[in-house]
Amino acid sequence: MTAVILDISRLISRVRHNTPSGVDRVEMAYARGLMKRYGDGLAFAAVHPTGLYGRLRRAQAIAYLDELERRWTQEAEDPDQRPHQRSLPSVLPQMAALWPQRPPAPTGPVPPVYVQVSPHHLTRQALVRRILQRERARFMCMVHDLIPIEFPEYARPSGAALHRQRMETVVACADAVIVNSAATGRSLRPWIERSGRAIATHVALLGTEDLTAPAAPATSAERPAFVCLGTIEPRKNHLLLLHLWRHLAETMPAPDVPRLVIIGRRGWENEQVVDLLERCPALKSHVEEINGCSDQRMAALLASARALLMPSFAEGFGMPVAEALSLGVPAICSDLPALREVGGNTPDYLDPLDGPGWKAMILDHARSGPAHAAQKARLGQWHKPLWSEHMDIVEQAIAGLRQPTA
Repeated sequence: MTAVILDISRLISRVRHNTPSGVDRVEMAYARGLMKRYGDGLAFAAVHPTGLYGRLRRAQAIAYLDELERRWTQEAEDPDQRPHQRSLPSVLPQMAALWPQRPPAPTGPVPPVYVQVSPHHLTRQALVRRILQRERARFMCMVHDLIPIEFPEYARPSGAALHRQRMETVVACADAVIVNSAATGRSLRPWIERSGRAIATHVALLGTEDLTAPAAPATSAERPAFVCLGTIEPRKNHLLLLHLWRHLAETMPAPDVPRLVIIGRRGWENEQVVDLLERCPALKSHVEEINGCSDQRMAALLASARALLMPSFAEGFGMPVAEALSLGVPAICSDLPALREVGGNTPDYLDPLDGPGWKAMILDHARSGPAHAAQKARLGQWHKPLWSEHMDIVEQAIAGLRQPTA
């Protein structure tokens, strides 16, 4: 009997992509984690790119997940061979294999729990209601953040309105919600209170991926390197780092300027950042942009860095901080509640507008100064968030929803 139905619409929509986003990784972690805990009691479902909803044949769904993970872990060091978007004809066989099937008629007094961890089609409340009615299921979803609503200036022009639609669907349809941090939970609480519904909210920090540090440094450069990891978008505050690096390049001997490696695809509303990356001569020898980075290469670059830099204005979680600390790499990041939940007392925290503070801290870490040594000493006290801990909370939340219907 089906106990849990996992929606993997997001992963299917990414069939042409070879590198994952953060939400992709979360949906994959749920697929793996729920399979371990529920076995044949787990079913897969999706809204297909054609718009059709249905259950997926288990063997085909698992084969697709295996293939995606193989792509994500592929190494592509040659710039001409870096991951790129696959052609539509090349993915049509997979799309056919993942064609949705009509859900079986529900049986038994205990309803299944429909789990969705991506925002894939939450803007379509009527569709979500039809799915839940067809499956006769209770609904548990994940809310990653409310940043487009709270900080619309950092979102696409339509981002705030679309995210409001998603949150309206969540509070109208969900029976339970997983939030990735207490900070996200505090942002969601007013929405739940206004809905007048009793929606259980469970805080579960996202697990940290098991990154494999390389046996040798990723680069032979003698200069210390810093890594900034994440999509290039306004709220990530890349401008602070680029202006700082231009200042360092103009005021220090070239051999003394540390390297900055920016890993992440180009997002939206980032014209100033792109102009600096492409047209600023002072940055050419000191800043490297990598768009489309395999997991293995990313781990190598991060492991060889002097520190991770994360000067964000807003975050719902902070996976790069967890990934850096898990490799024993210090983190210098904005003083945000969500980042403190992940990093605890280990990272060095700064105001994202404190340019002189960031300069001093970066140079301290570049020179293995007192702040760098102190954080290295604190690294042993940091607790790594685990997916097993996250899934323990999810399993308890599902059990709370699986009560016999009247």
